[in-house]
Amino acid sequence: MTNDKTDAARAQLAQYRASIDNIDAALIHMLAERFRCTQAVGVLKATHGLPAADPAREGQQIARLRQLARDAYLDPDFAEKFLNFVIKEVIRHHEQIAADSAAKKDTAPKGA
Repeated sequence: MTNDKTDAARAQLAQYRASIDNIDAALIHMLAERFRCTQAVGVLKATHGLPAADPAREGQQIARLRQLARDAYLDPDFAEKFLNFVIKEVIRHHEQIAADSAAKKDTAPKGA
């Protein structure tokens, strides 16, 4: 047997969880779009022999995201950890793109 307060709490919990599920879906789609853009950056870097990592840009991004986090009342340390995780994955992708690009050059027919 339940009471009205428990039923109300369960209903509110369900609403919160539905919102969390929607936010999680939006985050996944936003990350997917971000990685589509960074893949294009990786191809551009590989094509022009640029390094996979850009420490100056990464530092700027971390400072910018820390400030955005503070403005949004989110822990800036958490925001930095999250961005560092994303950056590490982007660099891994860029290194793989560069390696794949180099391998294609090595196996391309010479002279035509």
